[in-house]
Amino acid sequence: MVALTTSSPARKSSEEIPQWVPATWADYIAACEEAEAQQVDHFRVYFNQRYLFVDMGWEGISHSKCRELLTMIFFAWFVQQPDIIFEAMGGCIIEKPEQRGASPDEVLYLGADTPQWSLGESRRVNLRRWRVPNLVCEVGDTTLASDLDEKKEIYAALEVPEYWVIDVKALRVIAFLLQADGRYQQCEVSEALSGLEISLVEKTFARLANETNGSAAQWFSQQISS
Repeated sequence: MVALTTSSPARKSSEEIPQWVPATWADYIAACEEAEAQQVDHFRVYFNQRYLFVDMGWEGISHSKCRELLTMIFFAWFVQQPDIIFEAMGGCIIEKPEQRGASPDEVLYLGADTPQWSLGESRRVNLRRWRVPNLVCEVGDTTLASDLDEKKEIYAALEVPEYWVIDVKALRVIAFLLQADGRYQQCEVSEALSGLEISLVEKTFARLANETNGSAAQWFSQQISS
């Protein structure tokens, strides 16, 4: 079993390149359960076709600012869309047992019938029981290459209709829509946030070069309300 020790595939510092290692579904479950038992902060785990990636939260201040700005963008957008039911679940694990699992930075559901937890159940979202989220997002700093490769493959296989990657260093936003052939194609307009131009989201993130994420979110709110 994979344990969160010196033998774990988890990175030991932000300088290490993320490593995908051969593993079983049981290894993935063991890593999830041990992290939960130890109450590991910012634990990230991914499983894809017998390969496992574990990250112990070696992202930093810039990653945190981008992730929180993403949440604020969602809130500002749906304030302007009061009739839409939505639920954002940052940092939760979504999975199809025995196949794939992932812990995106943001998970967005539109409409009712969103995942609920009951005492005695796994805290992970089983996509054989619950419907697939409308949008997932990864904030990529030290893991950007994997966000655009292995993780993108996971979300396509899980049939998530829309996927965003936030490039922390370049302050750019790359958005994808799932096509009929099961592959992602880059898009200019969001379907989950109906009609929202990705260029406006990117301009909002670009403001982080000179201001706080709070003021960037306020600017975004002004743009969509004008």
